This record gives sequence, C-alpha cells and structure tokens, in this order.
Amino acid sequence: MGRFHLPTRFAIGRLLRTVGRCSLPTLLALLAGCSTLDYYAHLAQGQYALLAAREPIAKLVAAPSTDEALRAKLKLALEARTFASKSLALPDNGSYTDYADVGRPWVLKNLFAAKEFSLAPVEQCVPIAGCVAYRGYYDDRRAQAEAERLKREGYEVYIGDVPAYSTLGWFDDPVMNTMLRWDDDELVGIIFHELAHQRLYLPGDTAFNESFASFVEHEGLRRWQAARGLPAAGNARSVRAEQFTALMLRLRERLQAIYDGGQPDDAKRQAKAQAIETMREEYRALRDGEWQGYSGYDEFVNGEINNAKLLPFGLYHALIPGFARLFVAAGDDFPAFYAAAETLSKADPDTRQQTLDMPTAPAP
Repeated sequence: MGRFHLPTRFAIGRLLRTVGRCSLPTLLALLAGCSTLDYYAHLAQGQYALLAAREPIAKLVAAPSTDEALRAKLKLALEARTFASKSLALPDNGSYTDYADVGRPWVLKNLFAAKEFSLAPVEQCVPIAGCVAYRGYYDDRRAQAEAERLKREGYEVYIGDVPAYSTLGWFDDPVMNTMLRWDDDELVGIIFHELAHQRLYLPGDTAFNESFASFVEHEGLRRWQAARGLPAAGNARSVRAEQFTALMLRLRERLQAIYDGGQPDDAKRQAKAQAIETMREEYRALRDGEWQGYSGYDEFVNGEINNAKLLPFGLYHALIPGFARLFVAAGDDFPAFYAAAETLSKADPDTRQQTLDMPTAPAP
C-alpha cells in the first residue's frame, strides 16, 4: 500500500523524550484514557529498537564491506535528502542520513476499521496527535488480535504493511531496508513524503495530512526527475498506479451512493457486492487490455474488498487535486505553498474540505 504516516509516533516521540524528566505517576497520567499502557510500551520498545539499529549512511557508503546494491541505494537517499531541503524547502535536519535494517519487509502494520455501511474510518485517539484513521503495530500478532476483536464487534478490517513513517521531527528518522524494496523513484518519493509530514502536520485530520504529503511527494519527484534529466513521471508503473487508484476511488463513490441511498440493509449488501464485482470486471479489462497482462494488483483485487481496505485511497489521494490547485495559486513556489497550506490547516474542517474537494476521479 505504499508508505503510511503514523501519527502515533508523534505521541510516542514526545513520550520518550518526557520519560527521562518526569515521574511514573506523570507518565501514567499522559497515557490515561488513550488505550492501554501495554500498547504504548510496545510502541516505545519498537521505536527504541529502530533508533538503536541506526548507522550513519556516510559510514556505510565508505565501508568496503557494504554490498554494492545497498551502497548505491544509500547514496541515492543522501542525494534525495539534500535535494529535498535545497529545492523543495523541506526540513534540513538529520532525518534520512542514517540507515536501519529492521530485519523484516515492513516496519509497522497499520490496522484500519470501518462499519459495514460506512467509508468513514473508526478513529483511534492518541495523545498529542489527536484522532487518526488507523492504529499502528510493530508486532503483527498484536495487529491480528485487535483485528479479530473488531471483527467480532461487526467491523470490517484491513491490515496494511508500512514501509516508512515519520516521527514529525522528534527523532532523526532513518532510511530503512523496508524502503528499498522498489525502484529509485519510490525511495526518493518516500523521503519527500515523510519530510513533508515534518513540514506540516494537522492533528486529527488524516486525509489532509496524507494528501498534502502525497502532493509534495509527486511534485517533488517531478522536479527531481527534471533536475537529473530523468524520464518524467508517467512511465508504465506510475501510470498503472494512477489508474488503479482512480479505479478504487470510483468504487468508493459508488459505495457511498449506496450507503446514502436509504435502502434496507439486505438491499445495500446486494448492491455493495455488485459494485465490488463491477470494479473487478473493470480491473480485469484494464489488466488484460492496456496493461498487456500486468497482474501486480491481482492479489489485492481478488482478496476480500471491504470499506476498511478502501480507506487508504480516500486518505492518501482524494485531496491531492485540491493541493495541486493550491500550489498553482501559490505560483508553483514551495515556501508560498507551505504558507498557504498552513493557513488552510487553521481553518475549520468544512472550509478545508470545501477548498480541497474535487469532482469524481477520471476513468482509467
């Protein structure tokens, strides 16, 4: 599912910095009412393990024993890190100057939940970061256990792998082995995306935060490619990703119309199943036609499709066109764009939504 930002890390970041200078009763008070102490202890342990695994990228690049493929990726990460600050006006700090191998293909699991006839996420409220649309786990077993509990309560659930997240500047986030699984554009884009979260973060509005960071990622990658004389975004992989996203957004709109239609529940269930099957038919036509048999999304489409599984598409993509308009209005200038986005973040939620909303996603 690409990258995710976990605002819970923001809460834990401040918590870890606070532990050293507060008493146990004060610490317990910080945690009260926001889930169990056990859950936050598991987050703290996971974050500490990640920090302990960091090594300076410059040292690894210079070491003769470093694998050549890894060396090339790490050099690219440093170049992207420099470009982010100099050309995109993103924070200039120690983030993404270290490397950490977490020993698994994901750093976190994100658990999404939604009701049977709703595309609104079941939010999780955490200290400082506010209410967010998912909950993160370093331990897959914890995520699975919570998913089963939510299922028993009648919710639809989805667990997605997370290759990267931002601590919003509380720590120097490292490049991780989980970020190196795809091509160079994906690595560069992740770095831009996560640094964008450090530049602007609005507690309690996941869609605003993720669409903002996704726009910065896309525009930043376009400028990166132009500056290095690389082919512009629009290669087969990125075109497929955009078309697949449009397919999922269109399904969300169909489902929303069904849920708002006032039909009896049994009729809604039947219409929902038909809408999902229609999406699968459209996907197969795209795969076997324009994509010339590319089947990279088969597992996702052929698996269970539910409201929770569709949540990331609404959160990460729906408001990107609105941020694109804001960028143009700011004269295609990143500092002016950030200032405008920050001003918008201070408006009431309805104003933000009306400013950024766009019509139906185009068909593939």
